[in-house]
Amino acid sequence: MTEPAYTIRTLTDADVASMLAWHYAPPYDFYDPGADAEDVEEMRAATDGRGPWFAVDDAATGELVGFLEFKPLGAQIEIGLGLQPDRTGAGLGVGFIEAAFAFGRDRWQPAGFVLDVRPWNERAIRAYERAGFVREDVYLRRFPSGTEREFLRMSRPV
Repeated sequence: MTEPAYTIRTLTDADVASMLAWHYAPPYDFYDPGADAEDVEEMRAATDGRGPWFAVDDAATGELVGFLEFKPLGAQIEIGLGLQPDRTGAGLGVGFIEAAFAFGRDRWQPAGFVLDVRPWNERAIRAYERAGFVREDVYLRRFPSGTEREFLRMSRPV
């Protein structure tokens, strides 16, 4: 699959509806966009153009292929990202991550980026490392439901 160019834009209600229908194969189903009610609420609120969530389209086709989330953390930006399930595992990760960096650098001028990934998700971790991220700490994150899960924090300077 040829690496596409990407267009990043404000989410629409149609994008949110589309993304909520995305389902990743286990064990990646943890990342289903509809799996976290708080995320769904944030996505819906971002359709006014002021939220931290953005849609990512294939620039050639205009097709929605992914999403990005940016949260300022002091001088850094925490980034969340996801590709449409049919596009995962196809070697598109680094180009997608680079498009996210370019957008984040232009909009916020951060000193660096951080992200969290489940420690067992070696496929994503390899893509992040190829894009310049380094592994930091593994920590427990508590969710509103009371569930705790391990995450690996990764960082990359600008």
